[in-house]
Amino acid sequence: MTIQLKTAIPGPKSQAILERRLKSMPAGLAKSTDVVVADAKGAVVQDVDGNTLLDFAGAIGVMNIGHCAPKVVEAIKAQAEKYIHTCALVTTFEPMVQLCEALNEITPGQHAKKTLLAGSGSEAVENAINIARYYTKRKGVICFEGGYHGRTLLTLSLTSKHGLFKKGFGPFGGDIYRLPSPNVYRRPAGMSEKDFIDWSILQLRNALISQVDPSDLAAILIEPVQGEGGFIPIPQAYLEEIRKICNETGAVMVCDEIQSGFFRTGKFFASEHYGVVPDMITSAKSLGAGLPISATTGRSEIMDAVHLGGVGGTYGGSPVTCAAALEVIKEMRTPAFKAQAEKVGAIIEDRLNHWKEKYSIIGDVRGLGPMRLVEFVKDRETKTPDPDLTLKIIRDAVSKGIILIRAGLFSNCIRLLPPLVITEDQLNEGLDVLEGAIARA
Repeated sequence: MTIQLKTAIPGPKSQAILERRLKSMPAGLAKSTDVVVADAKGAVVQDVDGNTLLDFAGAIGVMNIGHCAPKVVEAIKAQAEKYIHTCALVTTFEPMVQLCEALNEITPGQHAKKTLLAGSGSEAVENAINIARYYTKRKGVICFEGGYHGRTLLTLSLTSKHGLFKKGFGPFGGDIYRLPSPNVYRRPAGMSEKDFIDWSILQLRNALISQVDPSDLAAILIEPVQGEGGFIPIPQAYLEEIRKICNETGAVMVCDEIQSGFFRTGKFFASEHYGVVPDMITSAKSLGAGLPISATTGRSEIMDAVHLGGVGGTYGGSPVTCAAALEVIKEMRTPAFKAQAEKVGAIIEDRLNHWKEKYSIIGDVRGLGPMRLVEFVKDRETKTPDPDLTLKIIRDAVSKGIILIRAGLFSNCIRLLPPLVITEDQLNEGLDVLEGAIARA
């Protein structure tokens, strides 16, 4: 057994540090658990009280390669001993160029591409929208309910779930048009899945009349699998329709793959499952194995549209983070890593499907590959969300040794984002702990 608990969570040393956090950091900075980390390797986390836990949150999808992956750590050390930062706006360094070359190669599509590096997912999305607007000489952006794109002014304007992320802030950016997301699980009662998708496509088309004219549409921004919104895979036909609209209107199709990228769904990018090639793709999170880095990769003619000096930032393309990212990509390109990701996904999918049959509080289980989620409801017929029960289950499971986080517009879902290097025994051990908490609930 990997999980070893010596104290309650949080233990006395953790409580002392949590008290210091409370006094020194803003109250608005939330945390989903009271785990205080001392060490982390692979999928295993040890807290300051000596408790050993399994990580099923992966820093919100950042640790697909695992905590402190040995070759990544070696690459970081080697680069840090040469030079740490000289700034891409001042000098050129090969790790940055190598990483952009690699991203241009692995992202979907055979067209010529270029990549702009930055420090966070928010920056990647903001760069994508700014460049799309510059390239098209238009302003309008279509985004979707349930979408999460960041916390800068522009990306917070694009983000959904108002009460958690946007309440009290603003005013927000303009020329943004938010449409309902095609969430098949929450379709109107009595409507078939096909009819619902067809209706959703019709609403998308209607928006080009009622909300923004095609002549002023710069971009359509979508997560192929919504992350914060509840691991909702966008229906194939819907993504294909977005591609058609962008082809017809000249708008830029932007896929936000910050959470769904780097084998979270069993492929480098979730959009590969659909065979739909975006014009631009944003990535971050697991690209850096825990170091802050993001990328906006797009068609060369789009990326080259901006005037000299119009894009960039002080820390974009940091040599140390680029060295880490290059090792991540190198490891993920191996057949063994792909097979491991698929295996993890198959095990989680099988267990979750079994839980849905067994526990009436589970309304839905869904996702793509190893990016999986459980949605809890008060009643399966009405599908009334039960966020309080969800929180209770998480607290119970964390007390028994696994790290978890919620998701979904109603905060009534538990998302599973364990590092993909997790062993089969560790995965089943963690799933047993979560099932125990569900059964007790």
